[in-house]
Amino acid sequence: MTTHVDPAKSDLRQELDVWAEIDLGAIKRNVERIVAFVAPSRVLAVVKANGYGHGGPQAARAALKGGAEWLGVARVGEGEALRDDGITAPVLLLAEPPPAQRRRALEAGLTPSVYTSEAAQDYSAAVISGSVAVHVKIDTGMHRYGLDPSQSKEFFDRLDQLERIEVQGLWTHLAVADDPGNPMNADQYQTFLEVLEQLGSRAHGLIRHVCNSAAAFDFPEARMDMVRAGISIYGISPFDDGRSPCPLEPALCLKSRVGMVKRLSAGEALSYGARHRLARDSFVVTVPCGYADGLPRALGGRGDVLIRGKRHKISGTITMDHFLVDMGDDDAECGDEVVIIGGQGDEYISAHEVASNLGTIPYEIVCGISARVPRIYGGMR
Repeated sequence: MTTHVDPAKSDLRQELDVWAEIDLGAIKRNVERIVAFVAPSRVLAVVKANGYGHGGPQAARAALKGGAEWLGVARVGEGEALRDDGITAPVLLLAEPPPAQRRRALEAGLTPSVYTSEAAQDYSAAVISGSVAVHVKIDTGMHRYGLDPSQSKEFFDRLDQLERIEVQGLWTHLAVADDPGNPMNADQYQTFLEVLEQLGSRAHGLIRHVCNSAAAFDFPEARMDMVRAGISIYGISPFDDGRSPCPLEPALCLKSRVGMVKRLSAGEALSYGARHRLARDSFVVTVPCGYADGLPRALGGRGDVLIRGKRHKISGTITMDHFLVDMGDDDAECGDEVVIIGGQGDEYISAHEVASNLGTIPYEIVCGISARVPRIYGGMR
C-alpha cells in the first residue's frame, strides 16, 4: 500500500494507525553527496526489495534526480514495476532469474547479469532483433552467484558465439566490504583485476563495478567505472558503528499512535505470556503496530519508542497487530504520536539502534516494514 501525500501539507496521518513517512528529498540529497564523493565513478542506485522498504519507483525517481545513472533490482518483477511507473533509465538485473522469466526481463528492457551459459543462450534466443547488453558477474569469493574466475576466458568465448549477446559490463560483489580492515576485500579485488588481465582487450570499454556502499566509501581504488549504492542512498550507514565518511540523511520514519490508555495496578501482567509485570501503578498504552507490520516480535522488552518526546520501553510481547508500553507515571492520550523509527522532540531512534537491540542489521529492519503499512511521501516535487 502506498499513499502519495506530502505529510507537511496533509492531515491524512490523522486517519492512520500506523504509517511510514518517506522523505524523497533526503534520498535525492544522499545520492547527490554520494555522486560527488565517488566521482568520476558513476552511481547505480539499488532499489530492490521495494527500495529497501522505502518504495521502489519512488526511491528510483529520487535517486535519478540526485544524479544516479543506473538502477539495480534483484527480481524481474521489481524491474517491471519501474517500467510500469514510466522509468526509462538503465536497470541492471543483479541475478539470473528462472528460465521462464528471462523473456520478460528483455521485454521490460532490463540489462541482465549473466554467469551461466544457459541464461546467456536463453537471452540470445529471446532477442527478436538487434542484441541484448549483459553484465557478466564474477564470483571472486562471496560464493552466492557468479562465474568462477578461472572460467572467464572460456565463458567470453562462448558469449562471442552468441551473435545477439553484447557484453557491456563486468562486475563482482565483496563479501566483507563493511569490515574495511579485512584482507578478503583486497583479495577479491585482486582476483577481479586478474580476470580483467586474462580478458585483455575484451575488457576494454566495459563498465567495471565492484563496490557496494561500504566499499564505495572505504575502498576508493576499487570504485572503477561505477559503484552500486544501496543502503546509503536511504541515509543509513553500511557500517555497524553507524559512521559514514559521506553525510547521510535517514529517509524513513515509522510511526503509530496511542490507541488506548489504561491505569493498571502494580503486579498486573501485560500481553501474551505475561512476561512483563508492573512494578507500580502505571499508565499503560496500547499501540496499533505489531509484527505483521514489520515490528520484530523479539523487540519486546528491548526496544524503545518515543511518546510525548520521551523514551519508553516496549513492554511485554509484541503481538501481530499491537504492542504495549508501561508508561509509569507518564500519562498519554489516545491519538498521541508514537515514533518507532525517527525523531520526536530532542530524542531520535535510528534503524541502527533498533537493529542493535536485536543483534541484526538495519537493512533487515527497513526491508521488513510490511506492505500493509502505508507509505506517505514528501520532500520532493
